[in-house]
Amino acid sequence: LLQAYRGSVKPFVNFNAKQDAEFLHKAMKGIGTDEDAILMLLSSRSNDQRQQIKAAYKKTYGKDLVSALKSELGGLLESLIVALMTPPIEYDASQLHKALKGAGTDDDALIEILASRTGDQIKDIIKVYKKEFGAKLEKDICGDTSGYYQKLLVILLQVQKIKKRLDEKKIEKDAKDLFAAGEGKFGTDEETLIKIIGNRSEEHLRKVFDTYKKLYGSDIEDSIEGETTGNLENLLLAVLKCVRSVPDYFAEVLYKSMRRAGTDDSTLMRTMVSRSELDMLDIRASFQKKYGVSLYTTIQEDTSGDYQKALLYLCGGND
Repeated sequence: LLQAYRGSVKPFVNFNAKQDAEFLHKAMKGIGTDEDAILMLLSSRSNDQRQQIKAAYKKTYGKDLVSALKSELGGLLESLIVALMTPPIEYDASQLHKALKGAGTDDDALIEILASRTGDQIKDIIKVYKKEFGAKLEKDICGDTSGYYQKLLVILLQVQKIKKRLDEKKIEKDAKDLFAAGEGKFGTDEETLIKIIGNRSEEHLRKVFDTYKKLYGSDIEDSIEGETTGNLENLLLAVLKCVRSVPDYFAEVLYKSMRRAGTDDSTLMRTMVSRSELDMLDIRASFQKKYGVSLYTTIQEDTSGDYQKALLYLCGGND
């Protein structure tokens, strides 16, 4: 069954890389840069097409398109355009590297990427990370994190989530074990929580959550919130939310990135770029349903200038 395309950015139909390269060259050459023309073009091409434009630009003008764009743009807009020009797996790898190797650890970025990406994506990210940065992602994570939080991050990197037949008996046992590890116990058995939540397939976990609710009348999330704290709590909740619905999770990530004091631009940008070709339409629907306001309007209220325009192009429409 062919799944309907849920991205807001689609491959451009009559695509011609050489023409696009020429267009971008002109937009940068005149007096002052025509930012809007650049944004409009790049946000209406898929990432794969942008890579072809990059190659055509190099062939025609003998220089790197990303460097050329960087010299014309600045600030948030520059960061956003560079993100758009980076292949998705490389972008994730570079975001993780920045999260680990920058000043202090950006746990939000670590949590968001490792909780939401598919098993195949994680395998590719590990490979690209090694190639680009000459280091093992797992080793870098272990150098920067600790405790059960570290353990769960490492489990998520292993991605051997078993896609076996669902075993009804095991579902009930997991639900009971999760209760016993959290609410049903004085103190918390983190070991059990991360073992079950980190190692079971999504389908299996969804059944476990339903059983948990039936048996104990509350959501597993409530137990996690009551029993854990800090990064471990945030990571467990992110994994649980992504198991239930990745678009719902990202709707919440986007809302929080804008509705706090000051906009968290790195999260806003990363989400808009990395979800634009995957599930932005579902994220928008979820956002509207959850918060009673459209993602488009929220971006309008929280950002400005050409940076705002670019984000709105990626959003793709006002619900």
